[in-house]
Amino acid sequence: MTDNRMSGAALITGVIGSIITMAFHPTAHNLMPPDQFAHGARISIATHALALLVMPVFFLGALGLSRRLMSPNRLALAALVFYGFGVTAVLSAAVFGGIVSPDLIHQMITAPASMRDIWNAAIHFDGALNQAFAMMFVVATSIAILLWSTAILRSNSFARALGIYGCIFAPLTILAVLSGHIRLNVHGFGAIILGQAIWFFSAGVQLWRDKNITLPIAA
Repeated sequence: MTDNRMSGAALITGVIGSIITMAFHPTAHNLMPPDQFAHGARISIATHALALLVMPVFFLGALGLSRRLMSPNRLALAALVFYGFGVTAVLSAAVFGGIVSPDLIHQMITAPASMRDIWNAAIHFDGALNQAFAMMFVVATSIAILLWSTAILRSNSFARALGIYGCIFAPLTILAVLSGHIRLNVHGFGAIILGQAIWFFSAGVQLWRDKNITLPIAA
C-alpha cells in the first residue's frame, strides 16, 4: 500500500471514529441523575477514550496530506503545525470532559449535602477548561483546513471543490465560534465536527485514489 493510500485510510478512519464519538457523546443531563450516572459515565469514558485513540490516527493522515501538498510556500507544513496544536488542545478537552468530569460528578452525587457546593464549583471549573480547550481545537484546526485548502487551490493537487469548501467553511467556523453564534456544547461542537468530517473524508478519499509519489515533509 502506498503512503498516500495509508494516509487516506488514516483520515477516513479518523472521520469514522469522530462521528461515532459525537453520535454517542452523552450530555450533562445523562450524568447528573443518580439513577442514570453509572450508565452515562461508562458511555462518557468509552466515547472519549475512542476520541483519544482516534486523534493520533487522524494526525498520521494529516501528516500524509501535508506531505502530498508540500511546496516551497510551506502552506501545508504550516497547516500541519496548526493541526498538531489543535490535536493537543482536543486531547486535553477529552480528558477534562470525558474522564475527569464523570469522577467529579460522582463525588458530588455521593458527597454530604454540605460538600456539594464545593464539588459543583469543581465541575463548573472542569467545564470551563473543557470549553477553552475545545475552542482552541476548533480555531486551530479551522486555520489548518484553510491553509490546506489554499494549498490545494494553488497546486491543483486535488479537486478544486475541496479547496473551495475549506476556504469558505473554515473562516465561517472561526467567526461563528468567536462571535458566540455557535456554542461548543454537544450539538454545536458536533455540527462543527460534522463539517470538518466532510472535508477530511473527501481529502482522505482523494489521497486514497492518488497515485503520485509524495515528497519528504522537509522538502
